[in-house]
Amino acid sequence: MQTDDKVLLHQFKEAATKERAFTSIIKKYQEKLYWHVRRMVVDHDDANDVLQNTFIKVWNGLENFREDSQLYTWLYRIATNESLTFLEQQKKKSAISLDEVESGLSNKVKASENFDVNKLEWKLQLAIQQLPEKQRLVFNLRYYDEMPYEEMSRILETSEGALKASYHHAAKKIEEFIKNH
Repeated sequence: MQTDDKVLLHQFKEAATKERAFTSIIKKYQEKLYWHVRRMVVDHDDANDVLQNTFIKVWNGLENFREDSQLYTWLYRIATNESLTFLEQQKKKSAISLDEVESGLSNKVKASENFDVNKLEWKLQLAIQQLPEKQRLVFNLRYYDEMPYEEMSRILETSEGALKASYHHAAKKIEEFIKNH
């Protein structure tokens, strides 16, 4: 049975139960956050690194979490920001354009041992990697995580209308990619 977030946050603030509460938070959200990050950075090892950085930030910031939003929303925001920071660092490290980074992400998808271009799920993954960063993020949150626009708006700090437009454009681009490949 999973413990309620409010209970975990209360336990985290108590010295005697702090580590146990943090471990429970990790167990509760690790898999969801991993897949959220993995869909953005593609590579398993990179996703693990980003997730580790996310949980370090959570450990350091949880004491000051004001509970203005749900814990889940706050964790997603940190994971999203860490993923975007990672992608930005990759771009700077290699001193290449964002297009080339996105092309590299497509190549990582193709390099997977299970890759088969004829399977629809692989075409979908390739199509998603062709999207601009923001559209890719919005599409992943909506399509895979089934996140409501209202919650996405809190995580990404943008309007629901802008998110709906991004998702619509992303879906159209994916549909075109799949039709043409």
